[in-house]
Formats: sequence, structure tokens, C-alpha cells
Amino acid sequence: MPRETGRKVIAQNKRAWHDYHIEDTYEAGLVLQGTEVKSLRLGRASLIDGYAVIKDGEAWLINVHIPEYTMGTWTNHAARRTRKLLLHRKEIDKLVSKTKEGGLTLIPLAIYFKDGKAKIEIGLAKGKKDWDKRQTLAENQAKREMARSLRYRNR
Repeated sequence: MPRETGRKVIAQNKRAWHDYHIEDTYEAGLVLQGTEVKSLRLGRASLIDGYAVIKDGEAWLINVHIPEYTMGTWTNHAARRTRKLLLHRKEIDKLVSKTKEGGLTLIPLAIYFKDGKAKIEIGLAKGKKDWDKRQTLAENQAKREMARSLRYRNR
């Protein structure tokens, strides 16, 4: 059987780009149980309300929902259990220093399979204020209208 290659996105946190300024992104591995992997391969996961913390020099993913595998037995996993993230020591040290600076948090942006291995993209983010969100929406709408008018003009 050939090995799986490429990137297959399972779930994205589109709300994160609306609610936060993403300053930096990191790719991390996930420590998963067998039924979690099977559930992810079916394309079932939710990153809403999820976040990551660093405790005792280890990164942990909290409150991410991976539903139980339907064909699982008594070995099934808990849907919202805390999962360990696999990061290099230098990355963890950098994240600790940046989150201690103030106002920054770690949020999951996407879960995907990369060459057959489950990965998660986490972002170092700063929360947006309400007026920031309105300003971003207005800018996006203006860009859309400009592109639309250019299309009509070029016809």
C-alpha cells in the first residue's frame, strides 16, 4: 500500500482569524489515541473554544473536540480530553517568553494530516477589540467591491 503524501485539512478555525491578530504560527504534532486518529480520518473535529497552554515545559491542547469513533468499543476516547503537543524545546521556550509578555495566547488554527501524520497549526494570537473587527470587515468589503468593479470594467 503506498504511503500517504501531501496535506489533507481536517478542520479549520476560521473564527480565529476574525477574533484575533495572528502574529506567528507553529506546526506541532499531536499525541493521539487510535480511535482519535480514526475519527480524524473521517474528517470530524472542531477547534472552536480550543486553546493551548504550556505547563512544566510541555505544550497541551485543551478543549478541542474530536468526537468518539462510531465503530469504537470500550476503548473509545473522551471527546474533549487534554492532548499533548509535540514541539521542539526551542519553540516551547520561545512560546513561554512571548505568552508571558502579556496579551498573547495560543489558539489552534487547523488540524490536518501531513504525510500520514496528524499535525496541528497553532497561532500566537492577540485578541481584537470590537472596533478592530469592524475595521477589518470594512476593509475586506471595500476590497471585494473594488475587485468587482474592476471585473465589470474589464469586460
